[in-house]
Amino acid sequence: MDRHDGHSGRAARAALVLMSRAQPVRDRVGEELAKRYGADYAVAVCGSEDELAAEVAGLQGRGVPVAAFLAGLGPADPDGLDVLARVGGAQAGAVRACIVRWGDLETAAPVFEAIALGRLDGWLYRPERAGDEEFHLAVTELLAGLGLDEPELPVVVLRFRPDSPVLTAPSAMDIAAAFGLLEPVDGETLLDVVVVGAGPAGLSAAVYAASEGLRTTVIEPLAMGGQAGTSSLIRNYLGFPRGISGSRLAASAYQQAWSFGASFIWSRSMVGLTSHDGEHTVHLSDGATVRARTVVAATGAEWRRMEVPGLEAFLGRGFFYGAAVSEARAMAGRTVLVVGGGNSAGQAAVHLARYAERVTVLARHGLAATMSDYLVQEIAESPTIDVRARVGIVDAAGGQVLESVVVEDLDSHERETLRADAVFALIGSRPASACLGEAVATDRAGFVLTGPDLDGASPGWPLARPPLLLETSVPGVFAAGDVRHGSVKRVASGVGSGAIAVALVHQYLAQAAAASTATGG
Repeated sequence: MDRHDGHSGRAARAALVLMSRAQPVRDRVGEELAKRYGADYAVAVCGSEDELAAEVAGLQGRGVPVAAFLAGLGPADPDGLDVLARVGGAQAGAVRACIVRWGDLETAAPVFEAIALGRLDGWLYRPERAGDEEFHLAVTELLAGLGLDEPELPVVVLRFRPDSPVLTAPSAMDIAAAFGLLEPVDGETLLDVVVVGAGPAGLSAAVYAASEGLRTTVIEPLAMGGQAGTSSLIRNYLGFPRGISGSRLAASAYQQAWSFGASFIWSRSMVGLTSHDGEHTVHLSDGATVRARTVVAATGAEWRRMEVPGLEAFLGRGFFYGAAVSEARAMAGRTVLVVGGGNSAGQAAVHLARYAERVTVLARHGLAATMSDYLVQEIAESPTIDVRARVGIVDAAGGQVLESVVVEDLDSHERETLRADAVFALIGSRPASACLGEAVATDRAGFVLTGPDLDGASPGWPLARPPLLLETSVPGVFAAGDVRHGSVKRVASGVGSGAIAVALVHQYLAQAAAASTATGG
């Protein structure tokens, strides 16, 4: 076993442990780890799984936790992912990453599969030279959040604030002040745009509005990032080949909007909207009001939850809400369950069946009443899709990842255990549109109608021109992201719709100014 320890005898707070049978990998990666991180971490480099087991046992005996397990993956280390899966149970909090060679395309499929199934946290390209910054950037991302040294607990990291300040042992008043609960709301200034919601669509609208000179305020009652903010890894967002966590993406977008001059009102929600003579008043949950010429509603929608605690524990590790198309290829040869009886569930089952060995659709009321005929027929004709009606999941089990679920017959209440490498839940979503009031037209499910979809749905439309593309039934009020009828439930489409909404805000303001000039206002 090789040891690279830059601690000069002082006790290490945590360890970085690498295993590879290839001496060049051990030499290069071990040296890079020791040079850059040896002052803060013990660095151990192992050449076999036996050495790895001995090193882990020794660290445990000394009370040194493992921050990261790294394993080679390639011709000399064909079982690198299996090694990480086996050793990962020794330290539940350690991140697991494999070391691959740039251009080795054979490693791509198994790496993505392992990430999708929660067996791997990321990968690193083998450093090509001393001080390879691409390698160190990836390592730094893996170790993010491990920098606090014996803080006074509890610790609150304010990710929504510039520079993410940290409060140690804060009082209730400290936290309230940090979250903006004590900051007064300016109800006098007439803003150009109020954005309601700080998910991908709302943050995008804030960035583009503020960067283009519009006086912009964002209202967010809970946490920024929306549903995307809770995702541990968004793998299909353009420009991030290693993926990016939803919280990191949201924090970066917030800081970007803030740097352009957007202001934020946190921990207060919109409870009503009134409009008069081209001015909109947003009513907040604490009784305050905000005035603006335009409003962008980006309040989002939420997947209906399964409410099975045992299953929720595997969220992102074999259990997913939504179709998770980007995870489909990782299901090759696996047993997959799809929960739901609507078109979204049917489409997901058909898509997953292209890769999985077996797909079972669990529908509480069967398919015929809620799914389109063509999907029912396609599912019936598929040799790899089964349908089980009148059953529901009541529990789940597994180790680091999901392995099985318990289903209950809704009539007989008999239970059985089913193998499940992955479960995809598509049981509908709820749009957060009630706060907009009855003047904003919605479809029967509550999703906001905009642009061409308003035809015939808003007989009280007051203007001679038709509604703009993302404009609601109230002129000057726009909808973006998942709250909008017909939206595509993707982070990228939410970001795009936020940007489009701002372009339409400019168009609306220009038209309003021209109309005011024409009437001598």
